[in-house]
Amino acid sequence: MSQIKAVPPGNRYIPYAERTGDESIVYFTRDLSPAGILKVYAKIKERIGGKVAIKLHTGEPHGPNIIPPEWVKVFMEQQLPEATIVETNTFYDGDRYTTKQHRKTLEVNGWTKFATVDITDEHGTARLPVTGGKWFTEMSVGKSLLDYDSMVVLTHFKGHAMGGFGGSNKNIGIGCADGRIGKGMIHAKDGNDWGVVEEELMEKITESTKAVIDRFGQNIVYINVLRNMSVSCDCEGVKAAPVTTPNVGILASVDILAADQASVDMIAAMKEEHHHDLIERIESRHGYRQLSYMKELGMGHDRYVLMDVDNGDRRIDAAGAVEGVVPFVG
Repeated sequence: MSQIKAVPPGNRYIPYAERTGDESIVYFTRDLSPAGILKVYAKIKERIGGKVAIKLHTGEPHGPNIIPPEWVKVFMEQQLPEATIVETNTFYDGDRYTTKQHRKTLEVNGWTKFATVDITDEHGTARLPVTGGKWFTEMSVGKSLLDYDSMVVLTHFKGHAMGGFGGSNKNIGIGCADGRIGKGMIHAKDGNDWGVVEEELMEKITESTKAVIDRFGQNIVYINVLRNMSVSCDCEGVKAAPVTTPNVGILASVDILAADQASVDMIAAMKEEHHHDLIERIESRHGYRQLSYMKELGMGHDRYVLMDVDNGDRRIDAAGAVEGVVPFVG
């Protein structure tokens, strides 16, 4: 008799009705524009002050799917004119591998026309403690990350070749780890620079994220832009797979797990033909483990209430909430 193969932990979408614990607030707008970012940021901005870092994925040269720099320009001019975009160099050899290459790419993509970009590992590295992790006790990040008082995590939500999906968790966990040591700690295993996959990778990314968000405490917020959602990360640039998932809108929260969970829920609520490619990418890479491990580490809540800012902060409650706002429900 053949045995039923057990589903590895995390490699399963957990329906809302099966989730437990408290609820967080997630703000939602359908307005995919600079105005949309401004609307949701206004709901969470009280936590941001002092010297402000904006964590973006600034993309490979001419990447077609990144958050448009002109959107970020308007956002910064109106809300955070003194803020600094923060990035790190890459672990892979490409157009952002060295600081010199990275700065050229930033120029090509238009970021340096309106903002200061701090490549934080240009200045060396620093170690942040990882509390409660099973893989790490500390994580190596770009040294100048520690110069900031607060952080806005402005994320292009999309698929990812290894992580399944790239939300706020991936933006911080990979994006704040320095290019040589920190990213190597996450990716390398047994002499193989890219040996870590599936649950182990999701857990290591998440522990890296926890180190950063613990550093900022209450002074960090999360905005996910659900637009141009290829199954490819923006690190694939012009080689990214075609976009097959419909645009949705923008989500924001002070809870990283709620922000990423709501984003995944909105994809899950779509019709099969609309979400097939992205769901397959998440499941095949065991990406759901990002969410369950964030919950295990006490990083937030996977239950939430959506506040529809397009309709006067209309409260959309609990299970099935996304069906009231996603126009692609099957």
